[in-house]
Amino acid sequence: MSARPATAAAVAAAGHRPRPSLRARVLRQVMLPLALTWLAGTVVVLTISNYFVRQAFDRALVDDAYAIAANIQPQGRPDAQLQLTAREMTTLLFDQRETVYFAVRRPDGSLLSGEPTLQTPFLADGATWHLADVRFAGKQLRAVVLRHPAGTGDFTVVVAQTTGSRTALLRRLALYATLPQILLLGVLAWWLWRGIARELAPLGALQQDLGRRDASDLSPVIVGGDTREVAQLGDALNDLFVRLDGSVRAQREFAGNVAHELRTPLAGIRALAHYGLGHSDPGVAREQLQRIADSEARASHLVDQLLALALAAESDAVLQREPVVLDELAHEAVLRHLTRADARGVDLGARGLDEAQESGGFTINGSVALVEGILDNLIDNALRYGGKTVTIELSKEEVDGAMVPVLSVADDGPGIPEVQRQALMHRWAQGTDGRKLGEGSGLGLSIVARYAKLLGAQMRLAATASSGGLRASILFTTR
Repeated sequence: MSARPATAAAVAAAGHRPRPSLRARVLRQVMLPLALTWLAGTVVVLTISNYFVRQAFDRALVDDAYAIAANIQPQGRPDAQLQLTAREMTTLLFDQRETVYFAVRRPDGSLLSGEPTLQTPFLADGATWHLADVRFAGKQLRAVVLRHPAGTGDFTVVVAQTTGSRTALLRRLALYATLPQILLLGVLAWWLWRGIARELAPLGALQQDLGRRDASDLSPVIVGGDTREVAQLGDALNDLFVRLDGSVRAQREFAGNVAHELRTPLAGIRALAHYGLGHSDPGVAREQLQRIADSEARASHLVDQLLALALAAESDAVLQREPVVLDELAHEAVLRHLTRADARGVDLGARGLDEAQESGGFTINGSVALVEGILDNLIDNALRYGGKTVTIELSKEEVDGAMVPVLSVADDGPGIPEVQRQALMHRWAQGTDGRKLGEGSGLGLSIVARYAKLLGAQMRLAATASSGGLRASILFTTR
């Protein structure tokens, strides 16, 4: 039963285990290949050094063997003798540090001079001399066997030497080859450690700067250093702060708008409810309920528009484009608002849909939700403030030498003066009729303008005719 808590504790401990620093990891990634390369190079150097050391010492052994063979007299006779005294032999084979042994054997294998038990290495037929490692008197020796021709046979000369000098020389070579490189690697590691720390200093300063900030501080960071990667990190962070700042501002604005704009209709609904509750007359109560229903409808419409603005802010970053058939969406919009138009006594129709279908449809690369939002807001605006006729129109217009689709909603109402048209594309801006009627919130046309901008389109407001009316057109210049 205690295994699970112990496992959880182990996982928690592993999660809090300090991570290695970037400086240490970079240093390790640099020094490890260098150390492995140095190690491989040292092995190669020592292998070559060992080969040439053996060659030098072995050559001296062979020369000693030839020197002894040259003193076998008379040459070419089986009864020849070694013409060297003990003193002369000692002088010939003298070595200050090593012990040298020798043996000279006659053609019949009998000992002529030297150590009788000294091992004679194997010498292949036809070979003049051969080197081998042997053991003698409990010591490891390096020996050479030399064939010296005589008249009726071959004398054999064996010279063996201890290997202390060879080993000592190889050790010194290894020390002198490795110690300087180890010192150089240490100096290089120190230099890299300091250099990496200097290059990473801007990151440390950035960490301290971010650590001192509170959640509301989204001002740009200042990143020092002169490396491209650090500068790119600083630019990426500042770009992120800009996007976050825009998102936070949009959220604050949205929350403020909701709180501000819903306060009035909710207060009106509450006042109407209290007034109705204070009267016992059913007629008054029914009248107040109808007003409450109307106020609720306006509040719901306002919430829908505020949510539409929030959708526009979100779509700015995550808009997914797809083929959109304008004539199909226009036809669906007419059906969607037809009941409301009939209730208001407005003739809602469409123009240009048949021609668009005959030509294969007007297709753009955009978003169905945004185009539907444009149509719903324009039709709603026309039903509220227009006259008795509202028409959805589809046509094409030449822009920069190319024919582009144009989606319009036209009415025969009083229209909007030209001086007010541009202002009505901003939030909370209402025309004279909207203020008189007490309907709307001044968001409809601003939502349409925002959606059009997201789709890469242009929004235009113009008079339907000289007598008045308003035509709101969307030119889809980006296909």
